[in-house]
Amino acid sequence: MGTVYAIANQKGGVGKTTTAVNLAACIAEAEYESLLIDMDPQCNATLGLGIDKHTTPTVYDALLGDTPLADAIVTTSIPHLGLIPAGPDLAGATVELPRMPGSENRLREVLAPIRERYAFVLLDCPPSLGPLTVNALVAADRVIVPVQAEYFAREAPSFGKPVIHYDPHCAGADAYFELAKEVAARG
Repeated sequence: MGTVYAIANQKGGVGKTTTAVNLAACIAEAEYESLLIDMDPQCNATLGLGIDKHTTPTVYDALLGDTPLADAIVTTSIPHLGLIPAGPDLAGATVELPRMPGSENRLREVLAPIRERYAFVLLDCPPSLGPLTVNALVAADRVIVPVQAEYFAREAPSFGKPVIHYDPHCAGADAYFELAKEVAARG
């Protein structure tokens, strides 16, 4: 069974999405089967991998509908990396999830049938401690808490690519490769 990491911090602008996208890409580059789940209604992880934010189905359809999470997996341009996209409708989950009994376990439940397919699952959380982040934390085995974004964290996502594909020899790419090595070593 793979390891699930939540990339979380209730503060915005600290590099959660940058970390999630680049760490997922680095892990996939090392040929580990990886899955990135965009839990943020802003859809930046989805867009950061070059996927349209209106792609369906999304994580919302699995959390609050009858869609199996496996049906929402999108193939990315990066071998070994799948994505479950977010869409603007995910914002409604912050109101709808708390109405469901045991809602904090919903992501863990829908992830269970596909978890064994992946060595690593990364959950890109929104900048709040609301129901989506709580679901990610409950589903996660481990948590990475980014605390500061550096200058070169904003450029590559605007091109719909992880930094390791945009500028693989820059300091940011090197740092994400080192983080990926540490994550892989810890399992």
